[in-house]
Amino acid sequence: MTTIPYDPLARYAARLHADLGGRHHVASPLGAWLLLALAAPAATGAVRDELAEVLGVDGETAAAAATALLDRPHPLVPSATAVWHRPGTDPDRLAGWWHGLPRSTATGPLPDRAGLDAWAREHTVGLVDRFPLTVSPRVLLALASALATRISWATPFDLVPGAALGPDDPRDATRPDDAPAHRPGAGHGPDREHGHGPDQGHGPAGPGGGWAGRLSRVLRSPEHGHRAWIAATGPAGDVAVHAAAAVEHDGAGLVVLSVLADPTVPAADVLAAGYALAGAAVDGEPARRSLFDLPLGPGPLGTLREEPVRTAARDGREERHRAVLPCWSARDEHDLTAPGLGFAAVGRALGGLLGVDVGVEARQATVAHYGRYGFEAAAVTGAFALTSLPPQGVRRSAELRFGHPYAVLAVATDHRGGEPGPWHGLPVFSAWVAEPREPADTDLVDPVESW
Repeated sequence: MTTIPYDPLARYAARLHADLGGRHHVASPLGAWLLLALAAPAATGAVRDELAEVLGVDGETAAAAATALLDRPHPLVPSATAVWHRPGTDPDRLAGWWHGLPRSTATGPLPDRAGLDAWAREHTVGLVDRFPLTVSPRVLLALASALATRISWATPFDLVPGAALGPDDPRDATRPDDAPAHRPGAGHGPDREHGHGPDQGHGPAGPGGGWAGRLSRVLRSPEHGHRAWIAATGPAGDVAVHAAAAVEHDGAGLVVLSVLADPTVPAADVLAAGYALAGAAVDGEPARRSLFDLPLGPGPLGTLREEPVRTAARDGREERHRAVLPCWSARDEHDLTAPGLGFAAVGRALGGLLGVDVGVEARQATVAHYGRYGFEAAAVTGAFALTSLPPQGVRRSAELRFGHPYAVLAVATDHRGGEPGPWHGLPVFSAWVAEPREPADTDLVDPVESW
């Protein structure tokens, strides 16, 4: 059984998201990683080593992992890959690499713009309607991947007023007056002041404070069917985690994790914490902290209260978590040619196969929608190997104007039999043009048929 390299993917995701920064965005590091993995067997020497460093594993391991994923597609995550070539490209140079591609990877002549857009729509359930790159005569090879999902929650969210997202939730009035106003989990991880950090999408009043004033309705996790907990992580400190599961299909499912940290924590650290938790969080609640180990009161992850209840808990201490989240959407295009993302090395690897120096373009188009009843997302990643631009020079252009008398010769050509025949190069008519005329009526319309 092929081992899927979760840790290498997490490290690649950290590179990609670091390049995108803390702005609102959605991406598919997996979509980009798959293209690198498909190209890796084409690399040799230093380029092979460079791709292995970016992928986090050697090229053969990465290619085997990509094949395992693509040749056994997930029922809820349709996937597709393709490698196209410009007609006239020497296929013998590519044959060895092509034969090692996954069975599901499409190969063939490079489609035109309309064909690429149709491919994107077909393999993203219509969510991405345009391929992220534009075909030009310089394109020699094209690589593409598509990933998509459109699921319904097994248990939908409840709708509640937007005020529930902010610190002014009226229910906070039930907190005991002597409960310390201290954020849950503040004692774990980096020591951070409870103040205003970089803009991570949090309002100035704390987690969701600004959003609560802008939204009339938000989502609350139902009493049963979702999972939520506070987890201890590394650089991100304590984080709040919410997990919503899709309706399963043939034993396969999808769990969407939402991970919230103190607003002073950089986006890259929160995303890294999410990747670290993801593998175990689909089936459990990794790194869970007991609410009885955390301080009472409001904080950047929410509000922790305590009240007497009748409980069947063995130690008499019952824990309950509910989560409040906004709906959200994102649509993006990302340039993937930044250093460290691997696509420059892909260009050199493919250029080595073709025996020419090539440039590379690489972009990813993404979209996602998160709502009360479900989640949908898609990504199309494309990489083009381009002929190198010619060297800089000077061009002169001439427009020749036959505006005074000139000579005309009608010369026969004759290549019958594959060699010049007796008529080849023989002037049949000659003229001296000294009296021009207006175009005839027949010159002003399309011909009915060729002469």
